[in-house]
Amino acid sequence: MSNQPDLPDAPAYPTAVTATGPAAGPAPDGLADAPPYPSAETVTSGLTTAAALAEAPPHPSATTLADAPAYPQAAPLRPPPPAYPTPAPLPAPPPAPAPTTRRQPAPEAEPEPEREPDADADADADADAMSPAQAAALLDVLGTTETEQQLEFTSGRTELRARQRGADAAAISGLLLHLPNFICSFIVVYLIAGLLPTFLTWLLVVLWLLSGALVFHRPTERVIARYLLNLRYPTRKELAWLNPIWSEVSKRAGIEGSGYDLWIEDSGDLNAYAAAGHIVGVTHFSMTTLPPAELAGVLAHELGHHTGGHAWSSLLGLWYSLPGRLAWQALRRITAGALALARYFFCLGAVILLVAAVLVVAAALTFWPLLLVLVAPYLLAAVSRKAELRADRTAAELGFAQVMVQVLTKIHGEELAAQREPGAKASALTPGLAAKLLSSHPDYHTRLRQLEEYLPS
Repeated sequence: MSNQPDLPDAPAYPTAVTATGPAAGPAPDGLADAPPYPSAETVTSGLTTAAALAEAPPHPSATTLADAPAYPQAAPLRPPPPAYPTPAPLPAPPPAPAPTTRRQPAPEAEPEPEREPDADADADADADAMSPAQAAALLDVLGTTETEQQLEFTSGRTELRARQRGADAAAISGLLLHLPNFICSFIVVYLIAGLLPTFLTWLLVVLWLLSGALVFHRPTERVIARYLLNLRYPTRKELAWLNPIWSEVSKRAGIEGSGYDLWIEDSGDLNAYAAAGHIVGVTHFSMTTLPPAELAGVLAHELGHHTGGHAWSSLLGLWYSLPGRLAWQALRRITAGALALARYFFCLGAVILLVAAVLVVAAALTFWPLLLVLVAPYLLAAVSRKAELRADRTAAELGFAQVMVQVLTKIHGEELAAQREPGAKASALTPGLAAKLLSSHPDYHTRLRQLEEYLPS
């Protein structure tokens, strides 16, 4: 026997023929009282018709919405700002003053160590020494002071001189005094060239004679300035300092300033140079310590050497005397060697000296004008001192007499200070007659006396 409960008989599934509609199954418990689903007709009749819909109250139209009260506009939160007045135009600024040239401050010198006073040196230098108070008193007597002088620049256009350079009496005298040296050099060059074939001998002599034109050749001058005079090109900043001063000096003289080249020497001395045909050199110490007016006076002095022909004539004479000078140096070395040899071999040394003496006497008798070579250095020194005075006069005529006095006073003070240095030679304290005759510059008081003629009374 089975424990399964008796199930009711399952309803028969409809066949395909009778499956035209859904079959009504047995209603579950609790749903028997549910209303029947409406039929199609009932649904159709139950729908709301168009007429019924027409009786519904109409929705408000656009016209009805237009009658609605307008919303008030939002009031501005803050009143508009008041209009600011138009600012009045500012007045034009005043013209800026012209920049004044200021010199670079000199580097501070290190304090010198204190030393014991040398009674002998002070006694020797007391006669020539000049204290700061005495120097100030001297400048006051001359009508100037130690205060920095302002350089007044020339305005407008200045007419250039028709003759830019020349040769004064000092330049011509210097060339004539170099003539004995020139003859000696010509003999030396001819003897050396004689070792070559004939056509090469005269070619070498002619080339040497024409080589003097290199003094005025600008590229050759640059080589001379850099390697013989130990000068250098100025920097851009140094040119910016020197060019306005040099332009003022050349404008006062009526000279084309661009026809000369400015050079710098890295030296602590107060000095300047004029060489060849276009070289104007100044020491770095002078450029950085002298006021513009005093530096202009120094440059005017060097310009006087160029316009007077002193620079090119001295270099030309030195160039043509160079072979003779070299031969003289070689002869001196040979003589010194012969004297040293004579100490060990008396007979041989005596013969060499005798032969050298005979040659010198024969040359002196044959070329007696060459004896001027012995006195030429003293004469050339005298001409050089004359040239310095003429250059001072040129600077004074350009309006730099007063500042030249100040510069010369500074140089004289430095010379006296050097004489007071410990270990200074006695000849520096009291130069002898030969040293004075061979000096290339006049003494301080001679130059000062000439400049006094151009100072206001």
